Amino acid sequence: MSTLTIVWIALPFFLGFIVFLLPKLDRYLALVVGLVSAGYASQLFVEQYASGSQTPAPLTLQLLDNFGVTLVVDQLSAFFILTNALVTIAVILYCWDTGKTYFFYAQTIILHGSVNAAFACADFVSLYVALEVSGIAAFLLIAYPRSDRSIWVALRYLFVSNTAMLFYLVGAVLAYQTSHTFAFAGLRGAPPEALALMFMGLLVKGGVFVSGLWLPLTHSESETPVSALLSGVVVKAGVYPLVRCALTLEEVDPIVRMFGVGTALLGVFYAVFEKDTKRMLAFHTVSQLGFILAAPAVGGFYALTHGLVKAALFLLAGALPSRNFKELQHKQINTPVWIALVIASFSISGFPMLSGFGAKVLTEENFLPWQAIAMNVAALGTAISFAKFIFLPRGGHEEVKLGFWVATILLLGGLMAANGVYYDAYTLKNVIKPLATIAVGWLAYLFIFRRTAIKLPRSLEQFDHLIGFMTLISILLFWLALASPNPA
Repeated sequence: MSTLTIVWIALPFFLGFIVFLLPKLDRYLALVVGLVSAGYASQLFVEQYASGSQTPAPLTLQLLDNFGVTLVVDQLSAFFILTNALVTIAVILYCWDTGKTYFFYAQTIILHGSVNAAFACADFVSLYVALEVSGIAAFLLIAYPRSDRSIWVALRYLFVSNTAMLFYLVGAVLAYQTSHTFAFAGLRGAPPEALALMFMGLLVKGGVFVSGLWLPLTHSESETPVSALLSGVVVKAGVYPLVRCALTLEEVDPIVRMFGVGTALLGVFYAVFEKDTKRMLAFHTVSQLGFILAAPAVGGFYALTHGLVKAALFLLAGALPSRNFKELQHKQINTPVWIALVIASFSISGFPMLSGFGAKVLTEENFLPWQAIAMNVAALGTAISFAKFIFLPRGGHEEVKLGFWVATILLLGGLMAANGVYYDAYTLKNVIKPLATIAVGWLAYLFIFRRTAIKLPRSLEQFDHLIGFMTLISILLFWLALASPNPA
């Protein structure tokens, strides 16, 4: 398994450069990379099931003295890797006949490989390298259209990301000075400023809480397949280390959970009032990342469910005749597209028979008592938000390409198949609660929010404010780290 893991990590970077030598094979090589990752994740699940153990099986490579590169692949990382594989495959199929150049596919392959590496890293230096590579690849994909708008949005993303990772790197050095190791466990006993700087970098990279307000503009202004990649997998490269740290260090768990609750409420608040389809989906990405962090023990399954449904929703939003909900209420949507949109909206709202239901039930079972009320409010906000899609008129006849349907069927099929991960969720109590939440959310939308015209200010998304939030979040994290028990 050790050799297989090394080959799996190295393969995307090798093929990413091969694409430049064999540009006519660009789509095929990209598809191969996604299929290999899907097979690797499946192998992890098979081995986990065969062993019946929940203990990670780490692969450790020692490079120089105490500067060890540690890779951990277990059930948690398998969920994230499978998410990356399925979303990447879907995006490649979506772009199959769209005329994308070999440069697009090369960057998609490299992005895929760097995100996979982030999902396997268990030390801060390797994680830094993986996140930086993913940031550069994402920047190039965002700027792919080469328009003035896309270049500015891409540069904005790059500046925010690089600033955050600079703080992260300083924090990693401070942690090393204390523990003499870059392993995640080295945070135990590290000074509060080390945790504050590293977590601030990861919160920004993952699009969490106010640190993630770069996300709506970036995701909404990117091309449809790039938005699907960003929301489906890229932001999870920053969330995964937070989940891993929460599971490794019990003193970090309350901090991660607190930010999970805060980001779930913040994202859904904006999503409820947003009138632009892609911005609404982007704000909802912020919110759903909160559910992953609010229950770290089951964050992997929720990440898989969210990655599939959010990638599908961005692809579906790209097939709508308008981005404005007010205009869409007076336009008929292609009926098959509307049906797919309803299925995806049902899943993210927690409707039974789709994996979103099992993910939400499993997550709720792992909430602490103080989280329950706030997360139920966030779930209600989710139902209100996606009622905007469900109650759109249907009957249009716009043409949709075959690649779109292949990608959409793959993602929605994944949601249906993943429903079998947690069959124990199907009890009368568990079924009634989400149905009641969805019903209340629909009624609230139809009688209150459908007629509201509140436009929330976007000043908090401005570049200078985003940098300012990094300072504020660092101060908050420092205070939380100082106040929490931190045994040596």
